[in-house]
Amino acid sequence: MLNVPTQSFPAPSSQQRVAPAGQSGRNKVALKPGHSLMDWIRFAKSGRDLTGLRGRLIEVTEEELKKHNKRDDCWTCIRGMVYNVTPYMDYHPGGEDELMRAAGIDGTDLFDQVHRWVNYESMLKECLVGRMAIKASAAIKGTQTHTQSTPTVYLYLTIIPPPPMASLAPPSSVAPPPDKDSRPRYDWFQTDVTVNLVIYTKRKIHSSGCTIVDLEGGVLRLEVLLGKMSYMLHLRLAEEVEGSVAVQTAFAVGKIQLSIRKKAKGKWTSLGQPLEFHNTLLRKKDRALYYRDCVLASKTEVNHNTHVFRLQLPRGTVMHVPVGKHVYLKALIQDSEVVKPYTPVEQTLVAASHPSTQGSDLFLMIKVYPDGLFTPHLNSLRIGDHISVSGPEGPFSLRPLRDVTHLYLLAAGTGFTPMARLIRLALQDLGTIRKTKLLFFNRQEEDILWRSELDDLAAKDERFQVEYILSEPCDRWSGRTGRVDQPTLEDFLNRPDGSKCYVCVCGPAAFTELTEGLVKQQGFSEEEVHAFQG
Repeated sequence: MLNVPTQSFPAPSSQQRVAPAGQSGRNKVALKPGHSLMDWIRFAKSGRDLTGLRGRLIEVTEEELKKHNKRDDCWTCIRGMVYNVTPYMDYHPGGEDELMRAAGIDGTDLFDQVHRWVNYESMLKECLVGRMAIKASAAIKGTQTHTQSTPTVYLYLTIIPPPPMASLAPPSSVAPPPDKDSRPRYDWFQTDVTVNLVIYTKRKIHSSGCTIVDLEGGVLRLEVLLGKMSYMLHLRLAEEVEGSVAVQTAFAVGKIQLSIRKKAKGKWTSLGQPLEFHNTLLRKKDRALYYRDCVLASKTEVNHNTHVFRLQLPRGTVMHVPVGKHVYLKALIQDSEVVKPYTPVEQTLVAASHPSTQGSDLFLMIKVYPDGLFTPHLNSLRIGDHISVSGPEGPFSLRPLRDVTHLYLLAAGTGFTPMARLIRLALQDLGTIRKTKLLFFNRQEEDILWRSELDDLAAKDERFQVEYILSEPCDRWSGRTGRVDQPTLEDFLNRPDGSKCYVCVCGPAAFTELTEGLVKQQGFSEEEVHAFQG
């Protein structure tokens, strides 16, 4: 529903967002000149009355909200707060039709389906009309329903903090939850110098990595990603500890062990104090994103407008981003909080077979857009500067690749970034894949990312093949030219007898939508195609 404008989320870039399973990617529209995210920020801060209420905040009833459902008078509700989004219509990259889907109604679900990570509170703070009022429910046993003579009662939404939780019991073992409880179980033990936390997930863990640990100021936050679910442990530890954490995972039996060194030798009487969401199992889409403060450690040029940014995680953080997942970067730009997704790559195209799950660095290949908002800010950072980074996100799963023999990758521009780790995975870890083919679309020869590494890999490994197609080639270019079309894909995609094929597509939104449709016209089923949405 509410999207970050195009210039903040440019099309052929590395920040490829994965659409939730069962949803197609959103369609973008061409914004009028002067309607970028930067322009919206300037307009919102111009001092104009964007709500029509001359600075007043009001309580909005459901009946009142319904009245504001037109293009020139559009209100919507997101998480209990009502906004007049009429001034934002021309700045919305999804177009006014997409925004009008939430006109005069609660648009929270629509918003969450597309971009729950967007900080709408910052973007629309000048458009805030007020708080939503909800009707008191009369559906309580033994009570009468409202009649025409009964006045309507409105309850104004407030956030009530959860009651304080009791300390963890002193024994070194935590009682397992009931048999029907699907939550993982945890236990802890200690020596004189270490405290150790053990999680039993009750299921196998995929070897690509699924545990994120943050230890800061004596607070331990551990998240285990289990398919569509997220298991959380959140504790203020009982005593002081050193800043580093060691993590060991027994993938086959679903066991994770954390070891933390105590600052002072001795026995603890308890593990610590539970904090919010401790020992909870939630759907990943229902929990808030958590950001940690990272440091720009280096910046390496890839080509004329693209760099690999190496971000160093805090000392107490252990995080490995699984293949096909992305992270969000967050920064305060011109007093507005801007959030952008980016897909990590390895340091080189063919990295170690099994990268360490305790690595302290993230490598992000990012194209800098001079007229953009976020990438110029990122490019302006100096070595040692800080930026906020979320944990892994995205629904991509390696499960469909289990028995695949032929993997086809269709990428445009920095849509190559999720393909880079897929190539390494296919050649080093997925023994069933006999052929991996990359069809790489770019405007000009100088735009091709990691070309020498791709060519070297193709020369050394007969299982990998790459072909480049340019839409604006120079005279000396002898390769293929043009854009993605049906004849090109007919040449590229084939089904050898006895093969099992899988196709991944990534690039600008228009490229992805067109290519995915062409691939399916070739006879590939929904289950055989994955589109990373930008």
